[in-house]
Amino acid sequence: MEQCTHADALPHPEPAPLTDSCPECRAEGTEPVHLRLCLTCGHVGCCDSSPRRHASRHHRETGHPVMRSFEPGEEWRWCFVDHVLV
Repeated sequence: MEQCTHADALPHPEPAPLTDSCPECRAEGTEPVHLRLCLTCGHVGCCDSSPRRHASRHHRETGHPVMRSFEPGEEWRWCFVDHVLV
């Protein structure tokens, strides 16, 4: 089983969300499908099912490795670098 090599370096407690939705989608006039929270800085971005994939773009631009679902009732995390659920 593959493991994330980045989860131990995440800030505790996790950062507060910077917004309640994807600011890039709002600025572009698009609707996010699902939201993701960056566990390094608190950026909220839309998932890869959304037209612009802002959470993945945030990872590519910043190198921040782990995000979690920002959807009610979902607790899973994803490491972009190791490509595994955390």
